This record gives sequence, C-alpha cells and structure tokens, in this order.
Amino acid sequence: MTTTIQKVAIFGSSSTFPAGLPVIRTSYTLENLTTALTGQDAAICVVGPSGIGAQVTMIEAAEAAGVKRFIVDDFGWGPDFRNLPEFRTIHAHRRTSWELARAKAEANPNFTFTGITSGNPIDWAMKRFPLMGFDIAQCSAIIYDSGTEKFTATTLAGIGQSVVGVLQHPDETANRFVKVLSIITNQTELLEAFQRVTGRQWQVQRSSAQTLIESGQQKFQAGIGGWVLELVVAQLYDEGQARCVMAPSWEASDSPLLGVENESADEVVTKALQS
Repeated sequence: MTTTIQKVAIFGSSSTFPAGLPVIRTSYTLENLTTALTGQDAAICVVGPSGIGAQVTMIEAAEAAGVKRFIVDDFGWGPDFRNLPEFRTIHAHRRTSWELARAKAEANPNFTFTGITSGNPIDWAMKRFPLMGFDIAQCSAIIYDSGTEKFTATTLAGIGQSVVGVLQHPDETANRFVKVLSIITNQTELLEAFQRVTGRQWQVQRSSAQTLIESGQQKFQAGIGGWVLELVVAQLYDEGQARCVMAPSWEASDSPLLGVENESADEVVTKALQS
C-alpha cells in the first residue's frame, strides 16, 4: 500500500497546498467523490465538524472507487469517549459513519478502515487556544483546579506519523481504531516546562473546570457560540474523571507500532513555541 499522497479533494475551502500536489475542488456527491477517489489505494478523511455528515457519502464513494483503506475522521477521542451531553449530536454523526465503515469492511474484504484516536493535538492547540491554559504571547497561564489532571495528547508531527504508520502496517491496523499519543501530561508539568524553556516565570491565574462547564452549558442552551471550546477544555481538565486518558502509557498504545515518538514536556512546549 503506497503512502504517497496523490491528490486532495476539497469542497468550499480556500486552503492552499504545497506546489505539485494535485487538488480537486468538488462537491461532495457520490458521483464526484467516486471519480476523485478512483485509482487511490487509501483515503484519509479530515473534514471538520460541519462537514462530518458528508463522511457517509465519502465512505460509499471510496468503496465504489476501489479504495483499499479508508481512514475515518476521528483524530480525537474515539468511539468510547465519555463526552459531555452537549456533544451527543456531533458524536452521533461520527458514529453513524464509523458504523457504516465497519459494515462495509465486513461485507467487502477488499475495503478496510482505520480510525486514529490521537486525543488533544497539543502543540497546535496550546498555541491557538489560550483558554487551554497557556497564553504563549503573554507568558501567562490559567491553571484549572489542582493542575494535576492527566491527559494524553499527540503533536502534529505525531499525528502525521500515525497516518503514515497505519498505511505502513495495513494488516495490524485493519478495521479497528488505533490509539496514539506523544505524551501523558498535565497542566503543572506543562507550566514548568514552559518556564524552563522560555527562562521566564509565568504569571498564573486559577480557575476550575466546573466554571467552564457551567459557562459552556449556558451558552449552548442560549444558542451562543463559544460553548464548544469551553466544554472541550473542561473535559480535558475535569478533575478526577480521567476523561481524556486514551491509554495508560505510551507503551500500551499503538504509538510504538506506528512510529509515533514518546516526547517530553519540554519537547512538546518547544514545538508549541515554534509553531
């Protein structure tokens, strides 16, 4: 199974791509997607939440086009995650497509799927969302509760390697969700790492995951934007719940199989600072 990306199919996006990478701008119809995917060994679905409903059509098109491996859109917390109630609709859309991929694989031995459960995309997320607790531009932090709630996370490089690893190990990863991680950490460890790497003492404020939950739920009920980020962060730091620990250790995950490196807190925050 080749790991060379031959083309990208997108719809309604202004994204730019490296020179020499063929890009097909198409509507997400069965006919058009089947045409776009014909001749490909593998397809990787990375649509955002607003496009997740189209994944069913993508899976149908992939099978019709003769795709051998379809990597479903997860890159999050997987099928068994204990979401807060506000995420049930989003999760139901994901589960519908995951179950379709499994049914297709059971009925057609030439079609297989993999889901990649990678948890928090940590270096990207810390740089982009100060609500996660680290305002890199201001060298300040918000520590939720004790700051010791553990969670698993994968760097962008690790997520990319997990895709390559799946395609390099098609038999071991067929028709299941793999769990990958670069680090198991908590806010206290990350704050200490930020201070070591930057050589500065960061200003620290205190808050709680429950405060985020209450705010996010109020916004959800009122139909106000911003609730998703608040509840995503709340799930990460929900004290004593271990919601976001996808595997007990790097060794117990699929990271060694897929070539995803075990990274230290200092390595992860350095990537966040450089991204």
